[in-house]
Amino acid sequence: MEEADTEPPLVVRGGGDAAPGSSRVFVVRRDQDIYIQTLRKLFNESHGVFIGLQRCEEELAGKSRKAHLVQVSKNYRSVIRACMEDMHRAAAATRDPALHSQSTQSNSLGTNRIIPSPCKAGPLLLRLLDWIRLHVCDVDSMVREVLSSENPSKHKLFWNVVDVFVLQGRMDEARHLLSKEASANPTSMSMYKVLDDLMMKMPLGNTQTLTELELKWQHWHEECQRYLRDGTFASNPHMESICKILAGDENAMLEKKELLTTWYHFLVTRLLYSHPTVKPMELHFYAQSSMDLFLGEESSPEPLDTILMAAFEFELHQVIKECSIALSNWWFVAHLTDLLDHCKLLQSHNLYFGSNMREFLLLEYASGLFSHHSLWQLGVDYFDHCREYGRVYLELHIERIPLNTEQKALKVLRICEQRHMHEQVRSICKIMAMKALRNNRLGSALSWSIRAKDAAFATLISDRFLKDYCERGCFSDLDLIDNLGPSMLLSDRLTFLGKYREFHRLYGEKRFSEAAKLLLMLMTAHIAPCSFWMTLLTDALPLLEQKEVIFSAEQTYELMQCLEDLTAGKPDKQKLLDDDVETTKVEMLRLALARNLARVIVKEGTLEGS
Repeated sequence: MEEADTEPPLVVRGGGDAAPGSSRVFVVRRDQDIYIQTLRKLFNESHGVFIGLQRCEEELAGKSRKAHLVQVSKNYRSVIRACMEDMHRAAAATRDPALHSQSTQSNSLGTNRIIPSPCKAGPLLLRLLDWIRLHVCDVDSMVREVLSSENPSKHKLFWNVVDVFVLQGRMDEARHLLSKEASANPTSMSMYKVLDDLMMKMPLGNTQTLTELELKWQHWHEECQRYLRDGTFASNPHMESICKILAGDENAMLEKKELLTTWYHFLVTRLLYSHPTVKPMELHFYAQSSMDLFLGEESSPEPLDTILMAAFEFELHQVIKECSIALSNWWFVAHLTDLLDHCKLLQSHNLYFGSNMREFLLLEYASGLFSHHSLWQLGVDYFDHCREYGRVYLELHIERIPLNTEQKALKVLRICEQRHMHEQVRSICKIMAMKALRNNRLGSALSWSIRAKDAAFATLISDRFLKDYCERGCFSDLDLIDNLGPSMLLSDRLTFLGKYREFHRLYGEKRFSEAAKLLLMLMTAHIAPCSFWMTLLTDALPLLEQKEVIFSAEQTYELMQCLEDLTAGKPDKQKLLDDDVETTKVEMLRLALARNLARVIVKEGTLEGS
């Protein structure tokens, strides 16, 4: 696992156009979108929708399943809408080009809002209007500027704002602005009343059937054309232009090209005032003609145009393909494909490497999340729901998560333990144990090595504990050592450490007889390192000097044998004898052992005689 907090960039040296001998350095980072605050919010909120879909899918069937899928689609649309609104607000509040490019990119995210499920045409048009209003947000800043002026109707942008409202079908807001014009210019009052009445009576199709909508719209449309023929608005070009738009005059709409800004805005306006009962299957015919009229022969379609055309034609695979090429991240195509797969609207394509399209896109999206310091947790759940390769990807990516803190390491460890990823558990524990050891945090290092079940590393750390004890005369991290429990059986050295600490505890509680038996067991079991034998024998001195005899004759003989083995059978015997301190210890031990043996013999002889 890496210890750096960010994924190392790809560095490419040298440039094609560079002068000989010079070099260029290009720093390449993938998945930049995950560092954008607004999109991080999108990723987090859509994650909950995704998980809810996966969990409920197996439990639901029939009508309840269909209703649930519709609700999931609505939830995704709500999340997208909130994200796009945040992007627009951020773009309006700053001149940062990056934020404006994000706002442009949000148009692609909104494509999901116009891929309709089987529904009536009326709601389809209303949804298209809602989509356009969300994308064309410049009018909001113009409205604020106009309304904040002293005389709004005289403002240079007044009629532009009215026109945009009309082009987007926002009749109530357009009527409100026109009322200010009528108040400021009484001579236009009669024209205003006629235009206001037309706007108020415009059928929108949110409640009536298609037949009712068609009849009402034909009657309303004829009324608009009659006022134009009669020249009712001839004295006011602005109102006349608005009435022409209401009557479905495409030339009048195209005169407002700068306000429409895009061909798909023109499409929705054209449908609203010329073909309000358009059926979903007819949408692509109007889309193609609208794009041709708006762009002309000189302009070539942008990537977003291609995506939208595929959406209007209900070519779902083409939408996914074009979005994968055009968008800078996998969020949209991954979630769209997953939803379509659950709806059984996406024909399964087995890819060359074995995974279907849904799983491939989810794997790519989740892999991108793992390059972020916190969003990687979302990626875990996406991998969990990729049956074929999800676990393999998770194992590979989780090993690359930088373990900056113990809290983060515990979080990663918990994820691995829940999924029985034993190799990754051991790897994490070893890394954290090594980090703790480098920082001289022996307690933490021992805890991690026990959790990793690494006997060799536990032995190494136990030796460090014993070395520290020899240097300082006391143990650190007593709580950990006192509560090792069965974990001490991981290695002989760890067992010795735990039992040696137990000896000190018994001695401190003045349970001398039990302490003596344990000390002798540690000596004779040969689990103590040879370098520690002198320390153990020295620990026996206070027990040998007690008023009450602690060691029996047999135990005393065993201690003598241990001392002789230490002084006579080791390669460093001469070094031991040359050290005055060690020589003094050996002599004191021999004397204490001899005295104790004499006391024991007298005591045992007295007991036998009595």
